[in-house]
Amino acid sequence: MRAPAPAFAADLNGATIEAARAALGVALVDTRDAVGEVSLFVSREGLVDAMIALRDTPGLEYQQLMEIAGVDYPDRAERFEVVYCLLSLTRNHRIHVHVAASEDTPVPSVTDIWPVAGWLEREVYDMYGVLFAGNRDLRRILTDYGFRGHPQRKDFPLSGFVELRYSEEAKRVVYEPVQLAQDFRTFDFMSPWEGAAYVLPGDEKAALPEAKGAPTPLKADEIQKADAAQTAKAAATTPKTTDSPAQTGAGKAEPDAQPKPADPDVVKGKGEGK
Repeated sequence: MRAPAPAFAADLNGATIEAARAALGVALVDTRDAVGEVSLFVSREGLVDAMIALRDTPGLEYQQLMEIAGVDYPDRAERFEVVYCLLSLTRNHRIHVHVAASEDTPVPSVTDIWPVAGWLEREVYDMYGVLFAGNRDLRRILTDYGFRGHPQRKDFPLSGFVELRYSEEAKRVVYEPVQLAQDFRTFDFMSPWEGAAYVLPGDEKAALPEAKGAPTPLKADEIQKADAAQTAKAAATTPKTTDSPAQTGAGKAEPDAQPKPADPDVVKGKGEGK
């Protein structure tokens, strides 16, 4: 029978904070226990020593670095925070370690403690622009697509203008202006309230007369009166006329027509006129 997975040891939070205060000393700036998770805020200068203490001190023993994340706070003097997620396999416990940084204050690299930090620090640098002192392979990942700046910053522009592709004709990689084939991706940065000089898709329907039967606030008898008035007006404006009797055939004798009587009111009797 398979044993159930061990539950997260949230009841160790208080003992963990006390042990961290004793082990980190002045490097520990602040602590927080919220939603069942422990966060330790350490100084940038004491980061490496704090990480070694968290890994090697009995009672802490956070052997693994699981993730490194970045957070952007544009209103702060040091607008970035680098967050390290540590896991203790022996104690079944996790903590977060926070370090503040800016664009000009490099954070000491922890690649000598956990080699996996090399790629994770590179991603934070690529997305936020945080520098890591001691990382021997700190390079951009998204530069192939013409990115300028760092995408995870809150003030990063959301539209690009250059794209990269392989040209079969040139037999090499070429940079070209962004081509957006879909009509709906034709971005318009002008507000409709500013009065665009063109007709927006769908607005051309407003200039067409409504077909009969379209929704209207008029009542049925009002619609009948309006239709009758429109029909009479149309008949009066386009009378049917002829320019000469030749167009109507008036005055022509029928093939079997009889002579017209002198007095049509007098009907001749039988035998008269012989």
